[in-house]
Amino acid sequence: MVRSGFDPLVLPTTPIGPALMPRAPTGLPALGELDAKTAARLVGAASDIALVLDEQGTIVEVVSQNAELGSRGTQSWLGRPWVQTVTTESRQKVEALLRDAQSAAEATARWRQVNHPVQDSDDLPLLYAAVRLSDRPDPHAKGCIVAFGRDLRAMVALQRRLVDAQQTMERDYWRFREAETRYRHLFETSSEAVLIIDGLTQKVLEANPVARTLCAGTRAKLVGATLSALFDAGHGERLQNLLAAARSVGRQDPIRARLSGGDEVTVSASVFRQDEAAFVLVRLAPVHREAAAGKPGPRGRAAPSAQAALADGPVDEAMLRAFLQSSPDGLVFCDPAGKVMAANRAFLSLAQLSAEEQARGQALDRWVGRTGIELGVLITNLRQRGTVGLFITSMRGEYGGTTEVEISAAVLNAGGHTMMAFALRDIERRLKPDTPTGALAMPRSVSELTELVGRTPLKDIVSETTDLIEQLCIETALEMTHDNRASAALLLGLSRQSLYVKLRRYGLGSLGNDEES
Repeated sequence: MVRSGFDPLVLPTTPIGPALMPRAPTGLPALGELDAKTAARLVGAASDIALVLDEQGTIVEVVSQNAELGSRGTQSWLGRPWVQTVTTESRQKVEALLRDAQSAAEATARWRQVNHPVQDSDDLPLLYAAVRLSDRPDPHAKGCIVAFGRDLRAMVALQRRLVDAQQTMERDYWRFREAETRYRHLFETSSEAVLIIDGLTQKVLEANPVARTLCAGTRAKLVGATLSALFDAGHGERLQNLLAAARSVGRQDPIRARLSGGDEVTVSASVFRQDEAAFVLVRLAPVHREAAAGKPGPRGRAAPSAQAALADGPVDEAMLRAFLQSSPDGLVFCDPAGKVMAANRAFLSLAQLSAEEQARGQALDRWVGRTGIELGVLITNLRQRGTVGLFITSMRGEYGGTTEVEISAAVLNAGGHTMMAFALRDIERRLKPDTPTGALAMPRSVSELTELVGRTPLKDIVSETTDLIEQLCIETALEMTHDNRASAALLLGLSRQSLYVKLRRYGLGSLGNDEES
């Protein structure tokens, strides 16, 4: 046990009986009367560190079971008020601990986390509970209150590792999403027919649009079918040999085979593994390149393209009209002046209208836009670019309701007429951080700042830009110093007090976690 100050422990010199010991609600008669030395051992065993305080809250002795805690500057606390040995944000907690100990001797002690500043190191986090030794104040007793402290450094380190792990998982998740998006885009837009085959069952797992066109099938028809079912029965053995060779060497030279529809193609296969499972990437290429390009080949007919298949498909005008009316997104068509020509049911619901006739001929900015000029800015950009996407604004209903919406728009030219089509998506239910009422959301990039033009006064944009730069600098400093606030304040040229104020303002660091246990 490391002890500094008086020896023995500064407690009342008379034997400690029930009147002087902290009283539990049910009492502890089995302990009997304890002398000062036994009480000192009891205090040391009950906590990692214990502070003996006088009536005014001044530290008269420090008892530590941990030698490392004794080397963290705890010796310098002797003779100082307890409230002066803690960080600024912990002073109110210390004052509350002293008030509880002085005014409610019978109440159960409450535990509070308190941070002690340590030079050239992270703060020392301790969990304290203060107990008064006697119900009757003794002006001659040097030790009236004992604060029991528990070392929280291991817990803080574990919490920090948990936060780092969560951030790493979040970054990995978004990298995976980005990679999946790139793969999906490449797979869907590839000019080569590609099939993904399960290496064990030889069933088709995925087929891109070119493969579906070449095999004269739909996604539902191809996915789940075996590879051999797509070809004539006479080519089954050659396909099996191709797959077996690909599994053994990873890749095999292409072979010729005939699809069940009659087209002759070259088939190549390569094997890749994912999560201990084997998959085969099969590529199909028509043998007659002229026919694949749309020119008549030796067989006297052209292979259909994906665009031709879509044009000859069963989609007609009636289906398009039915989709426009049943779409969950609000769809509205306007003339070049911005007046509504047609709208679907979802738009009428957002605008709190009962019939389409109520919207026809009305200016769209009657319902769309936070300010009178916001929709004008959108239409100007639409005329210049032809399309506009991800424009976030609000929509006002006839009865005062407002809804956050995301707008995508395009200019349509058909039959010598020009109109503007708008798609409005309700984004109220999307997860987003809470912002104070009446406050603007903090922009995170230059593009988000430029989107505020026309929606927010210039002085507010300048203020938000200053806050954005200040927050980014503080985040960078905390990351560079591994969340060491003392080093971060030095790096930023700020005082520790100023850094704490800014951390509270932007909700950064771990200040928000210093709450009562």
